[in-house]
Amino acid sequence: MRINHNMSSIFANRYFRLNEGAINKNIEKLSSGERITRAGDDASGLAVSEKMRTQVRGLAQAGKNVQNAISFIQTTEGFLIQTQEIIQRMRELTIQAANGIYSMEDRMQIQVEISQLVDEVDRISSQAQFNGFNMLTGRFAKPEAVNTATGGVTANSGMFFHVGANADQRIPITIDNMSASALKLIERGAGGEKKVLVSLSTPDVANSSIKRLDEALGKVSTQRANLGAYQNRMDNALKGIWIAQENIQAAESIIRDTDMASEMADFVKNEILSQAGTAMLSQANLKSQSILRLLQ
Repeated sequence: MRINHNMSSIFANRYFRLNEGAINKNIEKLSSGERITRAGDDASGLAVSEKMRTQVRGLAQAGKNVQNAISFIQTTEGFLIQTQEIIQRMRELTIQAANGIYSMEDRMQIQVEISQLVDEVDRISSQAQFNGFNMLTGRFAKPEAVNTATGGVTANSGMFFHVGANADQRIPITIDNMSASALKLIERGAGGEKKVLVSLSTPDVANSSIKRLDEALGKVSTQRANLGAYQNRMDNALKGIWIAQENIQAAESIIRDTDMASEMADFVKNEILSQAGTAMLSQANLKSQSILRLLQ
């Protein structure tokens, strides 16, 4: 029987500390809901789950980007609907003026309304904006390889919406110039003077103007159709982002989250071992005290 080294007490104390450490880890995992709270818990699992977490956060922002893109497209189409309605009205007036029963004075009165409507088409294109960007002035038109006026490359490059969690996952959108001059409703001279090309001076000229308006309507309709196709693509992209985000989160959860049932069972086991260790440590210390009885 020894006094200086109580091996039973040392052994019981070592396991008591181990059980207390295990209980602390159980509490961390149960309270945080995460199996991996530090790199030492699972180094490889942490690395993989962090990559997944990066993807999830990137996809969340990509989803917002797509929703912004849909808002942009819908706003642009709203302005084009206005433009289309105005050109439809101009076409009605032009068909009216092409009828031979109207005098020159009658056609001049109709021409006044035509000129005002042309100005409104130009105003819409110049003032149609989204977050400060002019949408219908050709800023987002398809880029031309060479500018024939200067011989240089044009600045137009369309608009790109980032729809993924990684680099280069973008969808381009192009919007043509919808100004009155681009639709060939007016012509501007070298000094900036404006000439309305939808003329009603004679029935024959009015008849020719109908064809011009049909071409303008065709351009606006084509652009609206393109915007509709863009929106359908964005809708599908958004659905894909949501599905990918959900699946990656599920995969990350398997790696990183705590299995609450298993962890709780482990916690109860460690609690019992800790209580048993405390009792055994007390018993081991009593062995040393029994030596005192021999000295009495």
